[in-house]
Amino acid sequence: MPIINRIAAFHDEMTAWRRQIHAHPETAFEEHKTSAFVAKMLESFGVEVHRGLAGTGVVGTLKGRTDTGRAIGLRADMDALDLHEKNEFEHASQNPGKMHACGHDGHTAMLLGAAKYLAETRNFDGTVHFIFQPAEENEGGGRVMVEEGLFDTFPVEQVYGMHNWPGMEVGNIAVMPGPMMASFDIFEITVQGKGAHGAMPHLGVDSVVVAAQIVTALQTIASRNTHPLDAVVVSVTQIHGGDAYNVLPDEVVLRGTTRSFKPEVQDTIEPAMRRIIDGVCASMGAQATMRYERRYPPTINTEAETELAARAAAAVVGEEHVHRDQQPSMGSEDFAFMLQQRPGSYIWLGNSSPSGEVGGCMLHNPHYDFNDQALPVGASYWATLVEQVLARAETATGKAA
Repeated sequence: MPIINRIAAFHDEMTAWRRQIHAHPETAFEEHKTSAFVAKMLESFGVEVHRGLAGTGVVGTLKGRTDTGRAIGLRADMDALDLHEKNEFEHASQNPGKMHACGHDGHTAMLLGAAKYLAETRNFDGTVHFIFQPAEENEGGGRVMVEEGLFDTFPVEQVYGMHNWPGMEVGNIAVMPGPMMASFDIFEITVQGKGAHGAMPHLGVDSVVVAAQIVTALQTIASRNTHPLDAVVVSVTQIHGGDAYNVLPDEVVLRGTTRSFKPEVQDTIEPAMRRIIDGVCASMGAQATMRYERRYPPTINTEAETELAARAAAAVVGEEHVHRDQQPSMGSEDFAFMLQQRPGSYIWLGNSSPSGEVGGCMLHNPHYDFNDQALPVGASYWATLVEQVLARAETATGKAA
């Protein structure tokens, strides 16, 4: 695996950075110590630092040997999850109830590693913006950065993202054009019936039975309302109602999430849910209200930029280890907001050891830990991508750089 030699030489440094971040996790829009650490490291490399987008966001700007007017963006997320870590190693979370269970500590360390190498070599023409984003988990920090002028202040022609992928071995990278991750919407349905004694249901309107019918009927959105080749998920993940064994409650609350890969399909889900909910309630004498919230759009890779990403990946891990036929994931990513503004590509980086002992836990698991063996692979991918996309004119024409 042709990892860049200089990056391999500071693998231990990247590991130390990653483990420091892991031990001090911070959640959405509270990444103050993490962003301060990132800014300090970037400044030590000689990278220009801008702070404050989306509160705790950090953007580092590095110019190559000549200013061609071209610029690309590389993005890493910094936030952790509200989760109690169950690992017992030395770098386990020191912040109770917070944990880097999705590998954003590794994402941040890899982008720092690429910044260090590129600042030393500057073997490219144009500008690179290193985007360290807060609040990827649920709160849409990527959307906030875009709304606060990310691409106005740091104009780029392309933007690239990355996520580690348990279940795929270190030294492998997956990327394909089109949908890579699904949309992410949430809903809350309040079913209003009429309370009654559990022994006398005929005297009330059973909100529990109505809610159960709604849960079942919502599955027809995927099975009967959507084209069979268009994927949709409608998951009811919470049911709340009632306090006693013998009382039919007035009210039941349902909460959950919906997912899809196409914006036009995402647009059909909410009206279909409302139609089904209204119909079930009308047939059973109940009423219901629904709050539906759009969170993230689908993460859709553009074709030309995905070819550039695949070429850089192949230069690092070999063409045989670049997977272009992976199934997209119903997970979601707020990098999607950046891809709505600029063409770009989002890859998955292998994070598991062959034995599965390291990096084997799935994301959002209390035993998860980022596999440090992936650090030089990801940093080398970032650096190679920059050097290829922003290739120096002399190098591109075959002359000595």
